[in-house]
Amino acid sequence: MKKLALGLALFLVAATAVFAQNDLQALAVVKLHKPETITLRQLKSRVEMYQKQNGVSSFTVDQKKDILAAIIDEKLVVQAAQKANMQITDSQVEQYFLQSVSQQVGQQVTEAQFADIVKSQTGLSLDDFMKQQLGMNVADYKAFLKNQLLAQQYVLSQKQNEIKNVAPSDEEIRTFYDLNKASFVWNDMMKLFLVIVPKDGKDNEAAKKKADSMLADLKAKKLTYDKIKSNMESDKGYQGGDLIVSKTAQHAQQLGISYQELMELFGRDIGYISNLNETSDNFQFYAVRQKYAAKMLSLSDVVQPETTITVYDYIKSNLTQQKQSQFLITAIQDITKSLDTPQNVDRKKTGDALNKLLNW
Repeated sequence: MKKLALGLALFLVAATAVFAQNDLQALAVVKLHKPETITLRQLKSRVEMYQKQNGVSSFTVDQKKDILAAIIDEKLVVQAAQKANMQITDSQVEQYFLQSVSQQVGQQVTEAQFADIVKSQTGLSLDDFMKQQLGMNVADYKAFLKNQLLAQQYVLSQKQNEIKNVAPSDEEIRTFYDLNKASFVWNDMMKLFLVIVPKDGKDNEAAKKKADSMLADLKAKKLTYDKIKSNMESDKGYQGGDLIVSKTAQHAQQLGISYQELMELFGRDIGYISNLNETSDNFQFYAVRQKYAAKMLSLSDVVQPETTITVYDYIKSNLTQQKQSQFLITAIQDITKSLDTPQNVDRKKTGDALNKLLNW
C-alpha cells in the first residue's frame, strides 16, 4: 500500500510538471524592439480575463486564436511605442486607474477608499475582487493598463492629424436629436446650498456647535453663501457648496433624508433654510436657492441648470467620441497590419499544432 501511495504521488508530481511545461510553450515571439515571448500560460490568463468580463464559461479555438492575435497586435504597438521612446509613467497609470474605479463608485475615491468599499460590500480584498472580476490582481491590471495606454499613445501620435478632423456633421447631430428627443428632458430640480460638518468620533458636540452657529448666522444674514465657501480655504472643519438635486431616491439618500422629506423640500419656496439635521457621520443643513420646472429640451437649451453646455454641444461631443473610437479601431488595425511581418513576429505554433494546444 505504501508503494502504491508513493507511486501515485510521484505520478501527480510528474503530471503537474508536464502541465507546467506545456503552459510555458511559446506560441509566438514579438521582436520589433526587444524579443517578447507569448506563452500558452499568458494566453490562458488573457482568455480567463475575457471570460470573466463577458460572463462566459469558455471560448472556441477560433476565438482563442483571435485573442492570441490581439495579444500579438498589442505587443507590436507597445514595442513600436517603446522604439519611438514613448513612455507612460506610473502616476499616469494610477490616475487612470482611480478615474476608472471612481466612475464605478460614483464619487472620487483613493485606492484605499475603494478597497474599503469593496471589503464592506463583498467581503473580499481588492486583489481578490479584481481577480474575480477581471482574472488579474491590482498589480497585473495596472501593468495591463500601462500597455493599453502606451499603445493608445502611439496610435494617436501616428494618426493625430486625421483624428482631429473626425467630427459629426450638423445633419447627424440634428438627426440624433430628432431620434432621441424624448430622452432630452429636465425633471423637476432645485439648487441647494448644502453645509456639512463631519463628526470626528471624539467630540461630536463641538461639530454640532459649529454647525448650529453657522446655521444661526446664515438665518440672521450675518453669513453669506459666498462667505461660507471662501472660509473653507482656512477652515477645513466643514464643507459647503451648491448642488443640483432631482426628485429621486438617490438624491434623497445622498442628502441623508427620506424620499418623502425630499418631496416636502421641493414644496418649499426659494430662500427656505432647513433646521439642523444629524446623520450617522455629520451635522448638516441646506437652503433652497433656485428651482427648475420639468421641461422638454431643445437643441439650444443647456443640458443641466447652472452650466453652459447645450444639448447641441452635448450630442456633438458624444458623437465625436463615438466616431473617434471607431476611427481608432480602424487605425489600430491598419498600424498592426503594417507591423505584423515575419521580421517582427515569429509564430512558433500554427495550423494543427496550434489548434491542438488551444483545445482546452
